Amino acid sequence: MPAKELKITPIKNGTVIDHISNGLALEVLRIIGAHTLDKDSTVSVALHVRSNKIGWKDIVKVENMELSPRKVNAIALIAPTATISIIRDYKVREKRSVDLPERIVGVLKCPNANCISNQPEPIESEFEVTNRHPVILTCAYCDRETSDFLHHLA
Repeated sequence: MPAKELKITPIKNGTVIDHISNGLALEVLRIIGAHTLDKDSTVSVALHVRSNKIGWKDIVKVENMELSPRKVNAIALIAPTATISIIRDYKVREKRSVDLPERIVGVLKCPNANCISNQPEPIESEFEVTNRHPVILTCAYCDRETSDFLHHLA
């Protein structure tokens, strides 16, 4: 008996985040703030989907949301192979791969509890990308390096 194929409902307007590293879709949902969406927005999540590009992947589809540059940067940190498609009137209007910028501002908390960016000061955290493979960031204020992004997302 052939396996049944489940289909994900198309969205009229929104964002599809594809080629997420296997097992990280729930982290992407946390980054994009899916809990803040209005009740009429559909969110679809596909976990452990076969991919010719990366082996196994996750997919997140969110109706009525376009991602801010900060959210895209946070996704790039944890899922550097991800692609983002903007959907309008049921059609892909824009598709791009995530791209890690030279500087990451306001996306992560510095792992150094004594860093000025973790104090009640009116500044945002800022990191320089000091290595891309593997990704290593260096705090612009205290020079602490980090490669553990999941635990420090702001």
